[in-house]
Parts: sequence; C-alpha cells; structure tokens
Amino acid sequence: MSVPSSLPGVDTAPAKYPLGAMCVLLLGLFAMYVPTFQRLAAMVWSTDEQGHGPLILAASLWLLWGKRQALFALTPEPAVGPGVLCLVLASVLYVVGRSQGVLELDAMSFILMLMACMLLLVGRRGLRLTWFSFFFLLFMVPLPGTLVQMITLPLKQAVSYVAENLLYWAGYPIGRTGVTLTIGPYQLLVADACSGLNSLFTLESLGLLYMNIMNYKSAWRNGILAVFIVPISFIANVTRVITLVLVTYYLGDEVGQSFVHEFAGVLLFSVAMVLIYGVDRLLAAQFDESKGARHGR
Repeated sequence: MSVPSSLPGVDTAPAKYPLGAMCVLLLGLFAMYVPTFQRLAAMVWSTDEQGHGPLILAASLWLLWGKRQALFALTPEPAVGPGVLCLVLASVLYVVGRSQGVLELDAMSFILMLMACMLLLVGRRGLRLTWFSFFFLLFMVPLPGTLVQMITLPLKQAVSYVAENLLYWAGYPIGRTGVTLTIGPYQLLVADACSGLNSLFTLESLGLLYMNIMNYKSAWRNGILAVFIVPISFIANVTRVITLVLVTYYLGDEVGQSFVHEFAGVLLFSVAMVLIYGVDRLLAAQFDESKGARHGR
C-alpha cells in the first residue's frame, strides 16, 4: 500500500529501520514474556471466565500486523522521554509482578513494554496509529480476584431474580432462594459462569473489535454501542439461565447438565451478537447520514 508523500511525517520511500536490531528486540521480548504466557495459559486462560485471553492476544497481533506498511512508511521520530518513562514503568511492573507472583501486573507490563518500544522506535505517530491494538490487549489482563468476587455475586443475584420472575409470569412453578432456582422437583444453582461477568468482557471486546474493523468515525455511535453491550450481555445471560431451567424442567437434570449446558453458552453469544447487530443497524439509521458510517460516509 503506497502512502501519499504529502502527508506530514511520511516520506516517498519507506523508512529504513534497523531490522537486525528489531529482531534482537523481539527475541528479548519473547524470552521475557514466555513464562508470563505460560502462567496465563495454565492459571487463567484455561478457565471459563478468562478463556478469551488467547483470542484477544491473537486479534491484537493481527491488528498490529495490518498496520505494518503504514508504520514502516512513517519517518522515525523517537519520543525518548515518554518512551523511557513507559519503559521504566513496564520494568517496575514486570519485576514486582514476576517476583511477587502477581500475574495481573506481569501481564500489564507486557502492554506497556510494547508501547515503550513503539515510542522509542517510531514515536508518537506510531503509537497513535496503533493505539487500539494496545488498548485491546487490556482485555487479556486477568481481573483481580477481589474485583471479580465483588461484581459476580450481585450479577448472579440479578440474573436469578429476572429469570425467576419471567418464568413465574409465564406460569411455571418456580421459586428462588438467593441464587438457587427451584422449579418442580429440581434445584439449579446459578454458577459464577452464568453471572455474566466473563461474557460481558468477552462481548465488550468483540464489540470494540467490530467497531474498529467497521471503522466508524462517530465517537457518539461507538460510545452508544459500547454502552449497549452491557445490558445486551445481561439479557443474553438471562436467556441462557432460562434455557437451562426449562431444559431441566422438561427433560430432567441429566440432560440439563449434559452437552445442553455447553450449547447454552453458544446460545448466549448467538443472542448477544444478534442484539449487537440489531442495535448497530438502529444506530446506522441515525448516524449514517451524519458522517457516522463506515469511512465517514
């Protein structure tokens, strides 16, 4: 892809970067963070709550790769001050996180280290060009356990309450004690995976990726869609719980805990993606004529 020479900071020929030194830098980053990703894979990414981590990493690297031609076309203007500051902060987080076993700090240092490399090699324009890739990596960082516990219980209670009332209004013999639903002879505990926290972060990341790929220009449109993902995630989780309750009620506990449980997760994301697309189409009716559509139309 050619870049017009009239753009500020862009030469007619691609800038020549020290590729040998960059390869050494990449090898150094690889050596530093292989243990981090091994711990993430063993402790976090193998769980339902944070299983989207590898996909976030892959998508971020794919987005960076897609910017490679534009990056190499930029004239290098290293931002030494911000780059060194970012490097020092990343190093502190890396040392503390690795020595104290705080995986959240260790993972966060990876993002800051990449940003420091971008600032020191290319400069601020390179960071502005690739900012979304680094921001998107934040969804890869594990959430602190205390925060997860604080959010999960209220979400489970809310999902249980709404599911119980909807089924009661539909005429089903259902009751609720805390986060335990009783329907007929069966009792179902709304587990942490059904609270919606993990699906909320996964859907939010998917929504942001969708908006980035569609290249919407309106900040209002992007903000509204991002906010709507929160209630959409809640609705999808209520749908998941109701599905499992009805399957258990009609077909028995063994069926409800079999492959149907996994299928309910697929149903959750299917419902959520349909709702996200529907909201996007509703927003299109307003913003497409006010320069909020793709490519600024």
